[in-house]
Amino acid sequence: MSLPIIFSLAVVAATIYALIKRYETRFVLITAGLAMALFSLKPMVAFQQFDASMTKGSLIIAICSAMGFAAAVSLTKCDVHLVALLTRPLRRLGVLLLPACMLVTGLCAVAIPSTAGLCAAVGPSMIPILIRAGFHPAISAAAIVCATTPALFNPGVAHNVFVAKLAEMEIMDLIGMFSLPLVGFSLAIIVGLTIVCFVYRDYKKPAASSESSDEPEMAENLPKKVNILYAAAPLVPVALLLYVSLCTTMKMSVATAMIIGTIYALLVTRTNPADVTKKFFDGMGKGYANILGIIIAAGVFAAGLKAAGVIDLLVQALTSANELARIGGAFGPYLMGVLTGSGDAAAFAFNEAVTPHAAEFGMTIPSLGYLAVIAGSFGRLSSPLCGGLILVAGIAAVEPLEIVKRTAPVMLLMVIGAYFLV
Repeated sequence: MSLPIIFSLAVVAATIYALIKRYETRFVLITAGLAMALFSLKPMVAFQQFDASMTKGSLIIAICSAMGFAAAVSLTKCDVHLVALLTRPLRRLGVLLLPACMLVTGLCAVAIPSTAGLCAAVGPSMIPILIRAGFHPAISAAAIVCATTPALFNPGVAHNVFVAKLAEMEIMDLIGMFSLPLVGFSLAIIVGLTIVCFVYRDYKKPAASSESSDEPEMAENLPKKVNILYAAAPLVPVALLLYVSLCTTMKMSVATAMIIGTIYALLVTRTNPADVTKKFFDGMGKGYANILGIIIAAGVFAAGLKAAGVIDLLVQALTSANELARIGGAFGPYLMGVLTGSGDAAAFAFNEAVTPHAAEFGMTIPSLGYLAVIAGSFGRLSSPLCGGLILVAGIAAVEPLEIVKRTAPVMLLMVIGAYFLV
């Protein structure tokens, strides 16, 4: 084993440690990638990769426009109207309230794909509903954070854009390819967490007097009167893209759908156009900084590994034993997600470095890429460091570890299922 490879393995170990300690993800990945490139006497590789990642047009257009739309929807309060519309029917369901709330949260996740954003929008209303209905606060919080898998149906999600770019296919085609597994995993998580609820005895039927507090008490953060037109706004881009993809021969970009959705929200809410425009572009900027920033940093990290020869060594190992690729794609991002609380960095780094070589070890780019994405997501939901999980823990007033005790067994089963099914 060469000296650059030994050094790179030490850097990878230091990178994992730094991410566990919650140092700035982009700084850690860029520093590690540059260090490996410098030690390998190929410093320009890291800089060239930085330049290339900064200017990936399709990624910038899709991700930034989606984040701009999300910011506009938040400003106009259309997201809370959608949540209110979906939560109002949830009354007197008993133990079935848990899976019902997870289904509603999953529907909201398609329109609000950010885990932290979704938990912030849904958590303050859903978690009190569940607690008052007799559910333990920990399982109430777990139900919300675990119901975020359907977010991958949103074409604006960065991982969909990234894997579609690698596979040189349309985003909607990629989503269609994995729609059945996504539905299966989403439903399996609901069933799994409901079983966990019974195992932990987390549901006790409340006294009759506490059942008299109906719908009005449930939602301090939600509007008393739901405006259907407002509630439809977060779903407009997804509905447009699905319609164009399934029912016409026309092509529509993610950015076009997001802009149309923003115009719709602006018209129905009659919000100040200048404020919406400013918020849209602010959201685009945050999308570039926070999401594309991680993609850029992951690219530099992968470039450092490649300069040191680690990627070539890994590809050779995966080529000689094809099953290792599937194992690495499933359990590598999963463990990184558990250790760091973020599935993004692990999935992006794996997909940048290994997934382009999928054909060399008997797999396809879409299947290996999506396996890494799903596994990273399941790992994140098994970690007490996950931002969305910490947020719902605060709303429910419980320790994050209490939530993880309930989410981790379900997510471990899901990643094992993903290993065999995706």
